[in-house]
Amino acid sequence: MVGSKWKLLILRNLLACPWRFNELRKNLEGISQKVLTDSLRSMEEDGIITRTVYPEAPPRVEYSLSELGESMRPIIKAMEQWGIDYKAQNGS
Repeated sequence: MVGSKWKLLILRNLLACPWRFNELRKNLEGISQKVLTDSLRSMEEDGIITRTVYPEAPPRVEYSLSELGESMRPIIKAMEQWGIDYKAQNGS
């Protein structure tokens, strides 16, 4: 579900707050529009994120974590802590 580099980075961003498509694209340096679109669609189909369209002109779309996505928060936090500990032990 989040096995790709980009999906994990998208998830990292969405753990902080909801994001709009162009905000994600600008923040994730090197990601193409197609890869971001495909990743977001896949994550939405898997139930990890929700896509909210606001009825404005022009329409505003935000991506946020679903309940399933929120349930991954402790797993991501544990991975982050492992990385911090590893870096401290190995002086990298």
